[in-house]
Amino acid sequence: VYPMARRLGVDIKLPDVSPQPYTALAFEGYQYAAEHGLGTAYNQRMFRAFFQESQDLGQLDVLTALAGGIGLDEAGFRAALEDGRYRERHQEALREAAAHRVQAVPTILVGDTRIEGVPRPAQLRKAILDAQAQQADGDVYGAACGIDGSC
Repeated sequence: VYPMARRLGVDIKLPDVSPQPYTALAFEGYQYAAEHGLGTAYNQRMFRAFFQESQDLGQLDVLTALAGGIGLDEAGFRAALEDGRYRERHQEALREAAAHRVQAVPTILVGDTRIEGVPRPAQLRKAILDAQAQQADGDVYGAACGIDGSC
């Protein structure tokens, strides 16, 4: 996060919240926000709250206020997190990340190219062009043959 922030001219620091908060609820809150069309706004607000305002994203009251600040229904948000409505969806996202061996955020998969961290525009462009070229050559990602050898 820090190299990207420097590149973009954004001043961030590790919050002085101690111990570092357990953020499972924040991630479950993302699922609620995404379902209500505010996933991107939610993520932006959470990053700013954590890295620029040192807010404790492990606290339900903090998350609820931040969610309300971007236009989410505070009562609905709080109820969803209290009853664990999005817990399984978050666990599924973690399983999917593990299946793709994601260890850095972001990790971008473009065809056969794996990019960990924020790519430079030229790097992303090349990955996309390479994937398009593979498709044009008939090498389609995910294609498989049957057990009898037929394709």
